[in-house]
Amino acid sequence: MKKKILVLGCTGSIGSQTLDIARNMKDSFEVVGISAGHNEKSVQELCKEFNCRGTVFSRDGIDGLEKLIKECNADIAVNGIAGSAGLIPSTLIIENGTDLALANKETVVMAWPVIKALAEKHNANIVPVDSEHSAIFNLTQKIGCKNISEIVITASGGPFREYTKEELKKVTLKDALKHPTWNMGPKITVDSASLANKGLEVIEAVRLFNTPAENVKVVIHPQSLIHSLVRTKDGMLYAQISNPDMRHPIFGALVWPEYKENYLEPFNLFDNSMTFFKPRMEAFPLLSYAYECARKGTSYTIAFNAANEVAVDAFMKDRIGFTEIFDVVNNTLQSDWTFLPEDIDSVMKMDLKARKTAECFVEKILK
Repeated sequence: MKKKILVLGCTGSIGSQTLDIARNMKDSFEVVGISAGHNEKSVQELCKEFNCRGTVFSRDGIDGLEKLIKECNADIAVNGIAGSAGLIPSTLIIENGTDLALANKETVVMAWPVIKALAEKHNANIVPVDSEHSAIFNLTQKIGCKNISEIVITASGGPFREYTKEELKKVTLKDALKHPTWNMGPKITVDSASLANKGLEVIEAVRLFNTPAENVKVVIHPQSLIHSLVRTKDGMLYAQISNPDMRHPIFGALVWPEYKENYLEPFNLFDNSMTFFKPRMEAFPLLSYAYECARKGTSYTIAFNAANEVAVDAFMKDRIGFTEIFDVVNNTLQSDWTFLPEDIDSVMKMDLKARKTAECFVEKILK
């Protein structure tokens, strides 16, 4: 029987690769619905190709998206929407009782306690799609959480891995968008260059796998072949290895809890080398800020994400420099974020407060 798939963010990197899987495995998957933020022409073309329903968020809004989710009756929904905009769609999917293949890390970073409670209430499974968390998820499924003492998340290090602090001050948006191993959207590519993305993933790991921040480590692995590792209580390390291709974790989420043959190229051990380095937190402080927020919890994780989004947007619009992203986030986190949101409305209010705080610091830099 074909699994029915709903794809949110269908024109983005995750959404496009999900549709590529569906094209190549028509006997296994049926696309029953798609959505995009703005590109109405592409949505119309994809609806015609897959003979499915579609919606454009900028035109139809939350009501249109909610209607799409309810009418599609999907077995699983892939949320490939980038940034905090993906939180409400995640909520709608879960409230519909639909399993969620989650590529939107902000859902976990901003609102995990609320999202987890909703998933339990509506009997919906959440399967991570980020390559790192997909790897950890699969390793913990095989080994058992109770047997794991440490999680090790890998990071490519981005294009500036060996840059000095002075060199980082001079990098441009064009430089930041030249990721050495992954082809991703612009915002997440900048986040990878600043290690903000890895900071968000640390917070994700702490929450998804219910482990203290000190049990989550980050290692720079430029080849991006090992996607994450776990250390068992006897000291052994276990890794998931595959080519740096997001279709692998997407496919894994779509077929979970099964393991199925597919058309994707298997990893070849020959002619590959792997190297590992400590992250340079003094040059890339967003990673250390994220650890601090993961330990504090409450609304600090919301503030970290919101401030970073505001700062990256300012950098991409040439309003601030690359290292000033660090300053905006750090200054924002100096405010009091100890409030613990108990519902999505409270989460969004704290998100808005953090954005306003961050924007104030952007304006100060511009003066």
